[in-house]
Amino acid sequence: MIILGVDPGTLVTGYGLIEIENNKVTVLEFDVIVNRNERSMPIRLRDIYSKLCEVITKHHPDEFAIETAFYGRNAQAALKIGQARGVSMLAAVNNGIPTAEYSPREIKKAVVGNGAASKDQVKFMVKSILRIRETPKLFDATDALAVALCHHHRMTGIRSNGKSSGRHQNWASFVKANPDRILRPR
Repeated sequence: MIILGVDPGTLVTGYGLIEIENNKVTVLEFDVIVNRNERSMPIRLRDIYSKLCEVITKHHPDEFAIETAFYGRNAQAALKIGQARGVSMLAAVNNGIPTAEYSPREIKKAVVGNGAASKDQVKFMVKSILRIRETPKLFDATDALAVALCHHHRMTGIRSNGKSSGRHQNWASFVKANPDRILRPR
């Protein structure tokens, strides 16, 4: 099974594809779609849609997962993220891919074990779980892989500790309990 995860944004949209085969998770591709601020919103949205359709055509994902919009104090930013989410989901739906949505807190909890984890912690765990050697330029790419991992975990019932049950109080306890899941620099 192939899962496409998306971290939507009108300036930077992250995407990541993971493949699950015989309970082994591997990364197929991850990157970001970068738009320049001076481009009009319709052109940015078209580019997000087109690139995601290209990725879908290349990898034929079975599932699509996307991060829900985070509603802070800036309503304008939330509306823009909503537009990026809309064209991203449209790319999936137009290609017949089932879609799922997860909140930022749910994604962090699934990957790190803590819904209030930092972006650095998410990046660290994504790189560790998926055994990624290179460091992505932007958090959006690892965030998208985290969305895909969250979807995989929700589909299979796997918790952040890699087991079917069990919880950790914090990041340190997770790392201590799972030394085999942590990539150490050489």
